Amino acid sequence: MAVTLADVAARAGVSAATVSRVLNGNYPVAGSTRERVLRAVDDLDYVVNGHARALAAATSDLVGVLVNDVADPFFGLIASAVQGEISGGADQPSGLPAGAGKLAVVCNTGGSPEAELNYLTLLERQRAAGVVLTGGAVEGTGHSTAVAGRLARLAASGTRIVLCGRPPVPELADLPGAAADSVMTVAFDNRGGAQRLTEHLLALGHRTIGYVAGPAERSTTRHRLEGHRAALAEAGLAGSPAELDRLTVHGYYDRSSGYDAALELLRREPGLTAVVAANDTVALGVCAALRERGLRIPEDISVAGFDDLPFSVDAAPALTTVRIPLQEAGARAGRLVMGRQAPPPGGLATVRTELMVRASTAAPRKGA
Repeated sequence: MAVTLADVAARAGVSAATVSRVLNGNYPVAGSTRERVLRAVDDLDYVVNGHARALAAATSDLVGVLVNDVADPFFGLIASAVQGEISGGADQPSGLPAGAGKLAVVCNTGGSPEAELNYLTLLERQRAAGVVLTGGAVEGTGHSTAVAGRLARLAASGTRIVLCGRPPVPELADLPGAAADSVMTVAFDNRGGAQRLTEHLLALGHRTIGYVAGPAERSTTRHRLEGHRAALAEAGLAGSPAELDRLTVHGYYDRSSGYDAALELLRREPGLTAVVAANDTVALGVCAALRERGLRIPEDISVAGFDDLPFSVDAAPALTTVRIPLQEAGARAGRLVMGRQAPPPGGLATVRTELMVRASTAAPRKGA
């Protein structure tokens, strides 16, 4: 027979309401009483009835983590860190027994806007306690409005929302009271990082720099491209819009896009001396295409990426890139969605990026 809340209460010598308060952590309980209840939970191997608890509460024990591609190291690192904070464990700060955290459900959208909306609808139906959205937002379409509507309904029902690696949603700024306070953003300094990366190449002497961008509709793509072009403008090298576009190729955030884009850039500008890639995975594709053309890195063409994924330092040559502390950012998003960390001022925290200079960039060859 399953152990009930009443059994735990009898073992601890307290009321069922006191047991409930200890397990939910939503009401102050004397330390000695709390210890007796937790000891009784362990002795009886009591498991909380999640379904009944969800029916009685405003939200369930489920937290959804939306990622574009869980196999991509960028999203995998974030999701793993978020999940670690959500699921809890023996050392979780609340002092509850191991396994007393919430259920983290990683939702793989495959980069599909429709899938993102569907998952948000399903999480709303499940009365999710929290939602963490990772990666860039889709801009310039009705999708952003649809996402804002679903997030507003989730926030109004008591769901905590954390945007991790994407900009704040302006439409949510007008939510009333507690609903507005439940929406938080952990943004990445993509513009600043991209600007510093291009400034590094300019300082080395590069003047003909190709740029492999991500999908045009993504906020991350726009911010990184803006940072790159800001550095060119400050150096007096912005040129005309047509010239900027000639040295920019858009693609997906994958290796094959980097490969194809590098060949296209070489076709457009044979005198290219450096290529900045949308991320480290794209940079690997760029390097492969250059090698097949008999070009050396960095002697003939310098290559740089973004994100500082784990393989970047082991690439040959080691990849110059911009580091985003993805695990730290994911852990912070997890604590925020669990209510274990105070919200940042104005609900927005910006994660700084760091330029990592390695062997894949050098001064251009003489005469280039």
